[in-house]
Amino acid sequence: MIEFSHVYKTYPGPVHALKNIDLKIAKGEFVFLTGPSGAGKTSLFKMISAFDVATSGLVQVAGIDLSRLNENKVAEYRRKIGVVFQDFRLLKDRTIFENIALPLQIRGDRSQQIQRRVQEVLEQVGLSHKYDQFPDFVSGGEQQRTAIARAIVHQPGVLIADEPTGNLDPKLSEEIMDLLERVCSQGTTVFVATHDQEMVRRRKKRRVDLKDGLLVGDQ
Repeated sequence: MIEFSHVYKTYPGPVHALKNIDLKIAKGEFVFLTGPSGAGKTSLFKMISAFDVATSGLVQVAGIDLSRLNENKVAEYRRKIGVVFQDFRLLKDRTIFENIALPLQIRGDRSQQIQRRVQEVLEQVGLSHKYDQFPDFVSGGEQQRTAIARAIVHQPGVLIADEPTGNLDPKLSEEIMDLLERVCSQGTTVFVATHDQEMVRRRKKRRVDLKDGLLVGDQ
């Protein structure tokens, strides 16, 4: 599902963000990505979401060589994956329902289909009672669940989550991780970057470690 083969990423400076990364993640797998700040986690996620390209090497997702995508194909590709950001990135002038519906509207789904699918996802993330609220009027945990709902509403093959529990207390963090595991159990490949080493140990999932741009652990 996700494959990095001899991937290097160098920024002006030069800054060697990634160095000879070889990594394969299977369809339906749940994987943690760990490492200190500056290890290369964000660079790696930017490549998976096609916001950046490798300096050299091959990055493939679902058999698609991301270096060969033109602007139109990039937009089409991004509609097939889900991304959850640490800072939520919700539209403050739209309700919870409207934020979640956005990927389906962009895709051109019919109104009736959107209504039905968003209701399903609202129930899945436990926010049916908050559908008409605006992001600023719900808790941080509810905003994060909204962000996850928006990322999975179009049933992506891959979900990447960058520090999804970074702003949450331990109880809410566990709830968010439970939700991501349920998403994975339905067939979505889930790749989560986190600094929370204790949570990683508790969850007993595959763990990939980066340090100074190098892949230093995979267990």
